[in-house]
Amino acid sequence: MRPLDADSPSPFHEGEQELQRRAGKRGRMEAFGRRAIRPFMPDQHREFFAQLPFLAAGAVDPGGWPWASLLSGPPGFACAPDAQHLRVALSGQAQDPVRTAIRKGAALGLLGIELHSRRRNRLNGRVVAAADDGFTLRVDQSFGNCPQFIQERDLTAAGPRSRTAAPMAFSRLPEAHRTLIARADTFFVASHIPAAGHPEREGVDVSHRGGRPGFVRVAGNTLTIPDFPGNSHFNTLGNFLLNPRAGLAFADFETGSLLLLTGTVDLLEEGHPDITSFQGAVRGWRFTLHKGLWLQAALPWRTGPGRFAPQTLRTGTWQEAESRAKASSR
Repeated sequence: MRPLDADSPSPFHEGEQELQRRAGKRGRMEAFGRRAIRPFMPDQHREFFAQLPFLAAGAVDPGGWPWASLLSGPPGFACAPDAQHLRVALSGQAQDPVRTAIRKGAALGLLGIELHSRRRNRLNGRVVAAADDGFTLRVDQSFGNCPQFIQERDLTAAGPRSRTAAPMAFSRLPEAHRTLIARADTFFVASHIPAAGHPEREGVDVSHRGGRPGFVRVAGNTLTIPDFPGNSHFNTLGNFLLNPRAGLAFADFETGSLLLLTGTVDLLEEGHPDITSFQGAVRGWRFTLHKGLWLQAALPWRTGPGRFAPQTLRTGTWQEAESRAKASSR
């Protein structure tokens, strides 16, 4: 199997292409994408997924709202029997919208991320088989990502789990959850566009976001997130341009609990006054909550504070951005 050739359709949909044009990188990214984005997993990706204890996953509920979550299992719970399929074993009850959305024909985005090595690889595709104990995904797009902004962490098993508490649903962010978000240095974001004419490049995507604690601003039910320079694919923001909805997943790494949110998005373009004072940010986006779920002690592993990536240390916080803006206005 080979990457896309010159006669193949672009690996980027219209939203991704438009943001690449606005950034002045359209031609370069088209050439790069045809080499780097594949309709199959190379051997190193197949081996990588098989050694992971969790995957970030993105899916869409029946109402069209995207959700992000984490799927966990012992290493080997995800395996690739061939270059075009990934099998994922599932255990426990389906308590979150991602699990309940996994059905035959559904679009799904997966991110394999290894925190202690800061490696990550993306896989977007469609479910070809699904059951209560697992599913098989056929690859539409497979590509690697750089280690930027990933906080290095070592995971440890959580030990025997007590009976899982029922998910807590809400439509307004409780104070405890606002505090968790304000202290976060990591979260995952799912986005999607309906796979109308080109399902091989449309569908669901899930991505990692990292920064120093305080890089997500919380104001009531609204979060503001800076966008740092990355691989210039614009997978997430390109989806937002065409379909301004997002699913976010914040992990409480010390307790193993998961905060899942879905809502609407407003893009903050380059030069937006909310972004210009934020160190390291080029553009950003604002998220407004539609619905949320709290899954207590949902993860079978724990970890402590991360060791910041070098790129993370060169970025700011909202408190610093506000101080800088005040100083420049004097």
